[in-house]
Amino acid sequence: MFFGGSSDKKSAAQAVPAGPSFEEQLPTVREFLREYNRIAEVCFNDCINDFTGRTTTMFENTCVNNCLEKFLKVTQRISQRFQEQQMLMNENQVVAGKAKGLFQ
Repeated sequence: MFFGGSSDKKSAAQAVPAGPSFEEQLPTVREFLREYNRIAEVCFNDCINDFTGRTTTMFENTCVNNCLEKFLKVTQRISQRFQEQQMLMNENQVVAGKAKGLFQ
């Protein structure tokens, strides 16, 4: 037995629950990469117009930053509205369940 440990013979790996496997995370990673590539393409097409130099212009940098910021704010707002709708649906289900006598 180690200091602060238990006399249980489980290893540390057994005591800590394993996270999702790579195969289980793959659809989420694919969706993230799909969205990342989509927003990169949209902002690039909207903002990058001059291919005569190696660096982006101040206008292009500002445009890309604004494009990404707007995308993130819209995504955040959509997520908030989705959460609000889910909470409302859950509340409605509880009320309906109470009316039917399923909940006390």
